[in-house]
Amino acid sequence: MDLRDYVRLLRRRWRLIAVCTLLGIAAATTATVSQSKMYTANFQFFVSAQGSPAGASSSGDISSAYTGGLFTQQRVKSYADVLQSPRLGELVARDLGLKRSANALASQVTATAPLDTVLINLSVRDKSPQLAQRIAQSIGIQFPKVVEQLERPTSGGPAPVKVSVIQPAALPRAPTSPRPKLNLALGLLVGFALGLGGAVLRETLDTSVKSPEQAEELVGAPMLGAISFDPDAAKNPLVVHTSPSSARSEAFRQIRTNLQFVDIEHALCSVVITSSVPGEGKSTTTCNLSLSLAQAGVRIILVEGDLRRPRVAEYMGLEGAVGLTSVLLGRVPLEDALQPWGDGTLQVLPSGPLPPNPSELLGSAGMEELLRRLEGLADIILVDAPPLLPVTDAAVLGAMTSGVLMLVRSNRTNREQVKRAASTANAVGATVLGVILNAVPTSGPDAYAYGYGYGYGGYGGYHDGKGTTGQLSRDESAVKRNAGQSTGTWTRQRGRREGDRRTVARPAVDPSSQRVAVDVLPHLEEQQPEASQEQQARGQGSRRQ
Repeated sequence: MDLRDYVRLLRRRWRLIAVCTLLGIAAATTATVSQSKMYTANFQFFVSAQGSPAGASSSGDISSAYTGGLFTQQRVKSYADVLQSPRLGELVARDLGLKRSANALASQVTATAPLDTVLINLSVRDKSPQLAQRIAQSIGIQFPKVVEQLERPTSGGPAPVKVSVIQPAALPRAPTSPRPKLNLALGLLVGFALGLGGAVLRETLDTSVKSPEQAEELVGAPMLGAISFDPDAAKNPLVVHTSPSSARSEAFRQIRTNLQFVDIEHALCSVVITSSVPGEGKSTTTCNLSLSLAQAGVRIILVEGDLRRPRVAEYMGLEGAVGLTSVLLGRVPLEDALQPWGDGTLQVLPSGPLPPNPSELLGSAGMEELLRRLEGLADIILVDAPPLLPVTDAAVLGAMTSGVLMLVRSNRTNREQVKRAASTANAVGATVLGVILNAVPTSGPDAYAYGYGYGYGGYGGYHDGKGTTGQLSRDESAVKRNAGQSTGTWTRQRGRREGDRRTVARPAVDPSSQRVAVDVLPHLEEQQPEASQEQQARGQGSRRQ
């Protein structure tokens, strides 16, 4: 993870980090309030050897003083332990008349001996500053007596060391604990560290797809667009029809534009739209993309290829009792099964009766023949297929069509699931044309911005409540002005597709060279439909005005 990843992590998991930090501060505050105030009285001893004058000038006295200094330094380390022993605590308790045990009194004493010195620093802690001072003063009286008893030679005579008080205990003025500022700072740091660690752990365990870059890398195909999250998508699935000026509608128009140029070398005849697992929004996306193409004047047929959980007919408000399965079984002619939607530019082929063997039916030769017939009736065919991982229907359809569009739900679909789904499509020879990221957050670190500098809803619009929508936005006007251009693009692709078929269908064998010579037809750009020519004429007229 680089610096940007950590910044994104902080923005994404800031709630967890903030909660942990506040909990750390709260714990430090509770500990500080619950602690009793403790006062510390400080005391210092000096340990010296007996009979070693400080002003000695002879070499013998200097040697004796040096030897005595080494002796006392060795003794100082042991004396620090004696100061914290129950023996001394018992003497102090008896001296002050305290009703405390020797061990309890010894636990209040802390003694340290600085390295290479003959000093002993003593600290006595107690809830009462006066009592802390009295205990330290009593230790200053009792400790030299204990040392003298321990160091006195068995043969008699004075002890070789002497303990002197050089810093008597003063009355503590302020408590030494608790320390609120230090405790709060430590609580904040510990809470922040725990929150950051928890955020990193959650980020590591969270294997969902979060960014377009991740989706592109996993699928191995370009990103065609990102659709923002809409909590009312289930209630309002056809957002392109009901809210054409919304950000989601603009996202579908961008996908429509990118789809036209996803494979410029080969014309797109039919495209399967699928996902890795259920619940990623493939049916809603297929319906809205079909409406967006139809609004641009593209002749399109929407095929309900999900024969397990069909949703297209329900979303489009059509009858699904007759459809794909009826045509494949020869019960209904194709022309009777197709249902026009709107002005007829978009036609829908519902699922029909649900069969017991969807995979076998979709993988049959009749299905492939039906797709070829549909390709001759429209500029492009969109097929809503089941998810790739649970069943093989989408993979079977992908091998019969021009390619597959993979839909990935942001912050929900597992990365491993997306990778396996793409591998499944590639394994059967299907071409993955691109990936669409769905339900992208509109704010926060995972938001995917298109870079427009204006609000989509800023120009207004109206809805009459009867299923029709009036549009007053400049954005939709631009779409209408560009409809002729979009129609021309799909028409040229369809012409190129028909030209390729006709080229392949008319081979001639040269007997002399045993090579196949192909009659190349004239360029089909001159054979565009009359509707496209009229649109171009209207566009030229608008430019003259």
